[in-house]
Amino acid sequence: MPETISVMFFCLGNICRSPLGEGLFLRAVADRGLSARFAVASSGTSAHHVGEAPDPGSVRAARAHGVDISSQRSQQLTSAHLRGHDYVVGMSASNLRDARRLPGAGDANLLLLRDHEPDEGLRGLDTPDPWGHGAAAFEEVYAIVERCVEVLIDRIVEERGL
Repeated sequence: MPETISVMFFCLGNICRSPLGEGLFLRAVADRGLSARFAVASSGTSAHHVGEAPDPGSVRAARAHGVDISSQRSQQLTSAHLRGHDYVVGMSASNLRDARRLPGAGDANLLLLRDHEPDEGLRGLDTPDPWGHGAAAFEEVYAIVERCVEVLIDRIVEERGL
């Protein structure tokens, strides 16, 4: 039986950016016929929204592109997540800093999503937090996450020989 590759996306509250990461990654691996090879989840560095559904702006942006993230529920990033996932993908430098404070973070494969930008000039930037900034901000984040997820999957496929 082939190894399952686990990927976790995380942001601050796990209601805007990381739910889009989870949903878009799931769709992209399904489109490539690789769903059975991946376990995908999302979380937030803060416990403020634990148990909540994604922000309506993220749900609308995803739904407008045929992705349903409405059943996701927020959870807080933990040391167990860092140990239990092959790739732990943060949305911003501050998210990565917060994750690195968790016990065991030194052994985690922590990545910044925008290090996987197709345009080298955009690599290393934060994925902006759309919370409170209107529909256009959620669409912008959707586009960023969508293009970066494709490059991230290419990297994983190459690394894992899929």
